[in-house]
This record gives sequence, C-alpha cells and structure tokens, in this order.
Amino acid sequence: MTLNLDLETARRFILGKQGLWPGRRWRGGDGTEQAMRAIDYLQLDPLQIIARSHDILLWGRVLDYSPGGWEAVTYQQRQFFDWGGWLAVRPMEELPHWRVVMRRERDGGNDSYRRIHQMGIDHAEAIAEMRIILQERGIVRNRDFEMAARKRTTSYRGRKDSSLALYYLWRTGEVMTHHRENFERVYALTEAVAPAHLIRESDDAEADHFLIKKDVSFSGLARLKITSDASQRGVPLSQAEAQVEALLAGGDIIEVRVEGWKATHYALGSDAPLLHELSAGRVPQEWTPLEATTTEEVTFLAPLDPVSARGRGKVVFDFDYIWEVYKPADKRKFGYYTLPVLWGDRLVARFDSKLDRTSNTFIILGFWLEDAKLGQDEAFAEALARGFTRFVAFLGAAKLDATAVQEPLLRQRLAALSLTIEHR
Repeated sequence: MTLNLDLETARRFILGKQGLWPGRRWRGGDGTEQAMRAIDYLQLDPLQIIARSHDILLWGRVLDYSPGGWEAVTYQQRQFFDWGGWLAVRPMEELPHWRVVMRRERDGGNDSYRRIHQMGIDHAEAIAEMRIILQERGIVRNRDFEMAARKRTTSYRGRKDSSLALYYLWRTGEVMTHHRENFERVYALTEAVAPAHLIRESDDAEADHFLIKKDVSFSGLARLKITSDASQRGVPLSQAEAQVEALLAGGDIIEVRVEGWKATHYALGSDAPLLHELSAGRVPQEWTPLEATTTEEVTFLAPLDPVSARGRGKVVFDFDYIWEVYKPADKRKFGYYTLPVLWGDRLVARFDSKLDRTSNTFIILGFWLEDAKLGQDEAFAEALARGFTRFVAFLGAAKLDATAVQEPLLRQRLAALSLTIEHR
C-alpha cells in the first residue's frame, strides 16, 4: 500500500502527530502524560537559557504546563523512564524492549555498542564497587564521590571512574534514574524503580519490530535510513532492512510518497485513517483543540523539537533552522537560543531571547520574519501577542522587553502586552 500526499497534508500530519496542530489538545498533569506518550520520545537537554528545550516542547503542546512538569509523571508516578546516549524519556511499559538494546550495549555485539562494552572492561573494578554501594545506600549521585579519592578519566561522560561506572550501569540496565536534582541523575538499582513484571527482555525480533515502528511513529513520516535511524535505536544493521520489509508485508507500516520529496517515506499502518482524513481537508476529531488554534495564537518550537530540528524544518516547512547555541558567536546568523514561530501550519518567523533573572524581564533580542508582509498583518500581530502572553506566563516573567522588534505594528502589540504584564 502506497499513499500519495501533497506537502500541506504531510506537514499537517507531522505537526498533528506531535500535538502541535491545529492547537493544544492536552491540559495539566494528565495532559502532560498524554502528550509525552503521543510524541514517543521526549529528548532531554540540560541547557537552560530561558527554559530547557524539553519544557518548551511540552509548553507548546499542553495547556497550563509548568517547567519541570514532566518530572512528576516520570519520577514520582513512574509512568516513564529516561535512558540512552540519545537521552530521552520513554514510557515505562516499553522497558522490556529497551532492555534488549541495553543487553546489546553490554555485550558489544557491533560497532554501535562497543564503546559501552569497552567501558565495562576498562572500569570493571569501579563498576563492581558501585554495585555494592548501591546495594548499601539505595540511591547514589555522581557528586557523592570526591575527585581526590577517585581515578581520574578523560571521558566526556565523566571525569571520575565512579561517574563512568554509574553511567555504564545505567546504560546496561542494572540501574535507572530514581529522580533528578538540578537535572543531575540520582541512581538506584533497577528493581527499586521499575515494576518487577517489566524487568525482563522482549524477544529480539519483537524488540526490533517495536524499535522500527517507534522510529516511524516519532517522525510521523520517516525515511528509515537504515544506516542511521535504526542503528540509533538499537536495531542491528544486518537485520534492519529485512525487518522493514516484514513490517511492510504485515501492514504495520505503509509507504508514503509526498509531492516534491524524492525519497519514499513510511507511516504507521494504523495512521492511514488520519492521513485519509487530512487528505480530504478535514481535521481529525481527536485533534480538536481545547482552546485557541495555532492560527489564533502562535506557538514557539523548542530547539530540539522533532518537527524542525536537524534539518527537518527545511524539508517540511522550507524553513532553514539550525540551533546555533554551539556555534561561535561570530558564526551565528540569528542568535544563541533562537526559537521558530508556528502560525497555522507554517513556520513564519524566529526570535532570539533571554530571561534577565535579576529584573525578571523576558527580553526579545532579535525577531526575524520569513515574509516581511507579515509585519503589517493584523491577524498575525494578534496571534503573536497571544502567543507571547502565554509564553511569558509560562516563564514566570514580570516584564517583556520587545524594543528589538523592528516591525511597528508587532512592536506596538507587544508593548501593549508588556504594560498588561506589569500591571497584572
């Protein structure tokens, strides 16, 4: 089965699968859990400029979301767990599939896993020591061990052998993240975190099918590049192509061709009804927003949002987006922490900003439109002001400084918003 889509349908499907279009359809704590399941992977990043990337991502999908809300459903309710070199939060019930990948990393079965396997060999003594300490103490932090008493390492994963030992145990499934303190992992033995019935391994073939379908679901429409996507999730390269063929034959995934895209993409077979609804020009009923649509109120995408990060913004939206946080200052085109602006189903602008915590002021450092005509568009100006109203409240800022916005209409609307914030 092959579906043919125009680019607008493909774009709306990718946004809708991720809960970004046509508007927020989840609310509060329960909504946070629902959103985290819908997006498949919540990629975590420690960098906090205005807010962490994963918190901005959830703010864009969940009404009444507050920074750190993901931690309650993950570490208190134990609905999720975090894991991986590509660090992401994953539903707890998926643990048996991921334990297959953890075992492969421990055994070093191919090039993708040998680094972790070698870590186990190089730091065997410290690993054995950490096992005993975890049994005795229950929970352990990296900072529990003084550098002066440890063997120094040169790994970017840690400067102490104790850090690498704990990391190795976490990657191979002997320990899990019990909770986090200032984003630092606090470790505990797996049996102290996960339900006993989930501390097992799936059948290898079952796990491989799951991992490929997970890749497809996460992307909405996936290329399934056998040399990258699958290997990052743990499917052995020697088997991945055959696994894809089997999933196609069984209808678990379907081929999709998008107008203007050269490569064949794949979607979940279960998503075919959504694609047919969208192709007919209808919004799926389950995607109905709880409040404003993205046409009535813009939203902002996180730096690591899967719909726009890693070059996808150019393919899906013709919006060339690169997170410039790791670029030298003189190499940046826009700014250190630039966020895309979603209006309707298009990325139409971007802005750089900072949160001055001394004065509790949210400062727009730069604002750039893809189409200059939008600077005179009343509907866009209203939607932009509504979006910034919600974003400033999310950040807990007391003031908004929009003097850097060059367009008079947009600056005027945001200045009026700033007065409202200051007098609320």
